[in-house]
Amino acid sequence: MPRFPRGDGFVNARARIGARLRLFRPRVKVRPSSSALRLSAALWVSLLFLAAGSATAEPKVSTFSLSNGMQVVVIPDHRVPVVTHMVWYRAGAADDPWGTSGIAHFLEHLMFKSTKKIKSGEFTRIITGIGGRDNAQTTHDTTFYFQRVAKEHLRRVMELEADRMLNLRLVDDEVRTERDVIREERRSSVDANPVRILDEQMMAALYTNHPYGRPSLGWTEEMSKLTRRDAATYYKRFYAPNNAILVVAGDVTPEEVRPLAQATYGRNKPAGAFPPRMRPKEPVPLVARRVHLEDARAGSPTLLRYYLTPSYPSARPGEAESLALLARIIGGDDASRLYKRLVAENLASAAGADYIGDGLDSGRMAFVALPLPGVPLEKVEAALDATIAEVREKGVTQDELERAKSTLEARSVFDSDNQMTLARRYGEGIALGRSVADIDGVPATIQSRSPDDIKRAAAEYLVPERSVTGTLAPPATARESTAAPGSVATKR
Repeated sequence: MPRFPRGDGFVNARARIGARLRLFRPRVKVRPSSSALRLSAALWVSLLFLAAGSATAEPKVSTFSLSNGMQVVVIPDHRVPVVTHMVWYRAGAADDPWGTSGIAHFLEHLMFKSTKKIKSGEFTRIITGIGGRDNAQTTHDTTFYFQRVAKEHLRRVMELEADRMLNLRLVDDEVRTERDVIREERRSSVDANPVRILDEQMMAALYTNHPYGRPSLGWTEEMSKLTRRDAATYYKRFYAPNNAILVVAGDVTPEEVRPLAQATYGRNKPAGAFPPRMRPKEPVPLVARRVHLEDARAGSPTLLRYYLTPSYPSARPGEAESLALLARIIGGDDASRLYKRLVAENLASAAGADYIGDGLDSGRMAFVALPLPGVPLEKVEAALDATIAEVREKGVTQDELERAKSTLEARSVFDSDNQMTLARRYGEGIALGRSVADIDGVPATIQSRSPDDIKRAAAEYLVPERSVTGTLAPPATARESTAAPGSVATKR
């Protein structure tokens, strides 16, 4: 589905606690051992030209399927001779078998090792050698791999990706080495960052039964025990052409992509039928939950609040779009209600809101506020509660709604000018069961929302029993009252 960027207010707030946290929507990570970010001079010039180009109309997206069941999406963009090539698998961290959290992400790392045709690490060296870039990412619902290369190398990257789809070699020594790599990734990106720790604990409290409560990187204790057999089992279960979507965006046409895809991916035999993903259902939340973390590394207090909501794939028609607008109005920028109540009134240095609607089974609304020195967390939380209650009870104005619509429309247009963003928009959406028409229809649905729609969404979903409140403070400034009855309090 279209990935509307988080509001400026939310970005500003997160910048104050560290823009590199990537808490709410994971970004494509840079593999520490990869040299694939060194693009050829010619490709850099092409990409810079592409980035500087004027906004274009929405591309005509084409889809078709190969005989083995692999879906193909083609997004033409003929401004420069560059292509973005992605393969999406309908499998992610929420599909990790219980007791092996992190296996989807672990396998993503192992996919850059050897196959029957290429040596360990050769995949990235080949892409780099032709002046390209490659990487991958695991989310709770999907795993995707991408390459960005000059157009003439498209067939080569298809051959490489089709090869590792079915011919990965898993060697014990490499598995042990890469297991140390993912453990270090967790230590550096989560364990060393108190806000990430708080987020992880809040997610575990928000989801009491659904696997979204497990971190996509995995729990440390389980990651340490992952084996070659675990990776091989997951690989054989999910990695097949009829469980994958190929996305090619760039200087191509469907007529060019079809024979290339058939000659490479089309040779891979499909697996048996893949049934719909059936995950444990999250029970209806009955009580508000709290998590409090005291950590000497915190620097300054932080307030986070999550509400369990539907996502684009799981929501009723128009509901997700209403939630996106609601987040924008409450905390999207310097004109938002949270900014006026918290920042303009000198209670917080930053505050914002975001709607995360890209989950297969559910989504969430996130709020963040950073109290100014000397301002109690309780006072900032009371102001947040009052702001949310006001919208829930009285709704929003037509002017607020129109401003939010205009902003989201502008951001969607700007996103459409980015080849990588477009490829991800359609690849992710289709991997989550949405059609091209569903994805393309979001902007029009955004424009159709009324103040009553926004109020209805707030009244249904921004209620205490659907929430988890997280507070972070250094031990010297922590207050007993932040750990209310029923909360989880942790010191580090």
